[in-house]
Amino acid sequence: MTTYAARRTPVHRGPAAWSAILPGQPAPVTLDGDRTADFAVIGGGFAGLSAARRLAQMNPGAKVVVLEASRLAEGAAGRNSGFMIDLPHELTSEDYAGHGDDRAVIALNRQAIDFARGAVETYGIDRNFFDPAGKVNGAASEKADALNRSYARHLTGLGEANEYLDAQAMADLTGSRHYLSGICTPGTVMLQPAGYIRGLGEGLRRDGIGVFENSPVTGIVRQGNSWEIATARGKVRAARVILANNGHLESFGFAKNRLMHVFLYASMTVDLDASALKKLGGRPRWGVTPSDPMGTTMRRIDTGQGGNRIVTRTCATFEPGMEASEAALARTARVHREKFEERFPQLRGAPMEYTWAGHLCLSRNGVSVMRELDKGLYAAAVCNGLGTARSTLTGIGAAELASGVESAVTRHFTAETEPTRLPPPPFATLGANAYLRWKEWRAGKE
Repeated sequence: MTTYAARRTPVHRGPAAWSAILPGQPAPVTLDGDRTADFAVIGGGFAGLSAARRLAQMNPGAKVVVLEASRLAEGAAGRNSGFMIDLPHELTSEDYAGHGDDRAVIALNRQAIDFARGAVETYGIDRNFFDPAGKVNGAASEKADALNRSYARHLTGLGEANEYLDAQAMADLTGSRHYLSGICTPGTVMLQPAGYIRGLGEGLRRDGIGVFENSPVTGIVRQGNSWEIATARGKVRAARVILANNGHLESFGFAKNRLMHVFLYASMTVDLDASALKKLGGRPRWGVTPSDPMGTTMRRIDTGQGGNRIVTRTCATFEPGMEASEAALARTARVHREKFEERFPQLRGAPMEYTWAGHLCLSRNGVSVMRELDKGLYAAAVCNGLGTARSTLTGIGAAELASGVESAVTRHFTAETEPTRLPPPPFATLGANAYLRWKEWRAGKE
């Protein structure tokens, strides 16, 4: 008998703002009692729900169960910035360019976007929650402008469309005079991540898939030819199980001392009134990622996505205990205020309604963990900060592996090496946080 016990379950700091700005959800359906299934998926985020949908596509009539520790879209899946990016977006590089010829990765990212688009069409998810509007890399300094031009040359070399925006074009787009330039790329989808995840979960339920919320898994035990999955109020017995729980893969004992648990922080304004919108100017929807990966991401949304609001996202902390602190949340809220008012002095004093932390999981060598871990036990984890697209892909891949299907997705991830080891504590924690703070400082105006 093989047992994997969960050493911890997810802890979130701050509200899941993307979900909070939408109408309320129906009461959660929790796992209450015992069930049997052909497939069980642990985690109801981008990876887990994508895995469930792919399993249903390949195994008509199969019983599929999804177990989510919290409410749909109130965990990590509802705490990102909502950028589903098709192009190279390597967070550890100077300009996102990655390494060499990225055509294969671009093709996979676009497969993830197409999969999500198919879910939107199939389940009637509000198109405001899946907007193929593209995004802009913004530059606020000559150094950052040079990074942007380097990234543009890389994209042009790959045959990928990109458009250079000067300072006036950036002001026309955002209403901000902060930016010197920008590189616009058309393939990014701007998600309302909570709306998309909620809609995907509702669609899966209509298809007969059991999606259970507020049902954190406490342990998995191999008994004969199946696995028994324990929660507080019930159990699921399934022949094949997918761990789609990103960094909490380590909570079950896998990839120990190989995963970097990083929290990014964001704040969202109140719903801006007509007077504030007139002062702001610009277009009603846009997304700007910084030319320096450790800079500040900004995003504006409108009423179709939950109100006329601006999101500011910056600051990171390394937390091997997988829990951000209230002190970090307070510090980053102050930084968000400064970054917001640098960009939008005309909105100085506009209240921030929400501030939150979101859990990322990265590996030092940039690989994910998408493979069979034990007989009938698969992983779809380690998004490397690219959760909307990468997690969708790992979910697809794990579902295909569990169904005995080989594809470009499974070949890509199973060919990756395992995550490299981290330095021992406390050096990893102290060194990583010092490095992150230095990178934030170096990003400066970005």
